[in-house]
Amino acid sequence: MTDLSAALSTAHAFASQTDVRDWVLVLLTPVFFVTVVMEWWRMRRANGPDGRPVYALRDSLDSMTLGGIYTLLDVMLVVAFVLPAMNWAYAHRLATIEVTVWSFAALYLGVEFCYYWFHRASHRIRWFWCAHVVHHGSEHMNFTTAMRQSWLYSFAGNWLFYTPMVFIGFEPRWVLFALSVNLAYQFFIHTQWVGKLPAPIELIFNTPSHHRAHHGRNPAYIDRNYGGTLIVFDRLFGTFVEEREAVDYGLVRQVRSHNPLWLTLHEWVHMLQDMARPGPLGQRLKHLWAPPEWERARDNPAHASQSPPRPHDAARP
Repeated sequence: MTDLSAALSTAHAFASQTDVRDWVLVLLTPVFFVTVVMEWWRMRRANGPDGRPVYALRDSLDSMTLGGIYTLLDVMLVVAFVLPAMNWAYAHRLATIEVTVWSFAALYLGVEFCYYWFHRASHRIRWFWCAHVVHHGSEHMNFTTAMRQSWLYSFAGNWLFYTPMVFIGFEPRWVLFALSVNLAYQFFIHTQWVGKLPAPIELIFNTPSHHRAHHGRNPAYIDRNYGGTLIVFDRLFGTFVEEREAVDYGLVRQVRSHNPLWLTLHEWVHMLQDMARPGPLGQRLKHLWAPPEWERARDNPAHASQSPPRPHDAARP
């Protein structure tokens, strides 16, 4: 009983440090699972335009396992490390902005802008790619793919991209809440169930079509469509691509494993191995900030698909 009492006391102490805004993604988990079941029932015998089944049981279990670990550990890491750091930034803020309907709309747009640059950096800077690569590890596209996340995002420093909103004057928990709402939206664009939407929506918002292209390892799709809720910053900064050819999902150098630890750590290990190879210190350290495909004085494989393009289905771009 003593051990149980201690555990309950610890859990209560942790819960007392949290806010309902910290638990948005956890609270939405039942909605996510109902959506997965509905999509699976509709697509259970379907193949995508890439020729692969939309659902593969082992792949979906991998994604949901990684998502469960991420959802629970991320809350703890945010409360223990991220919020204290953001609170320090808030103590040095330029102003104090009270949250109203209009100021939250401005906050959400600001977080979207920050997310664009976080996401772009996560593809073009290897340190951040080490965490983000987990999300791109599936060769299938369905709602479970959205759950495939790394609990090492906080360690990698993704929260640094959102601290400008704190310095401006938004309270940290509101910034992280806006980010959680943004991520919740993104769950629903990981699907092949929905085709292209009306042109005005496709023009402004990140849609399933735009995000399918983002997950492609086709040369035309790599490092494109970084937006979260919106696609306008991709259009402004030249990173937008329209979904045209059939999407070949997955990584250029695909990881063949179902071990959640290896799926989380493989790119960190490979980066450290690259840094450990003999050579000038500057070149070795460059693996931290160079693009993921960068190599030192040996093979320099293009950051493009090593798989042959899949046939295009004219009936469904």
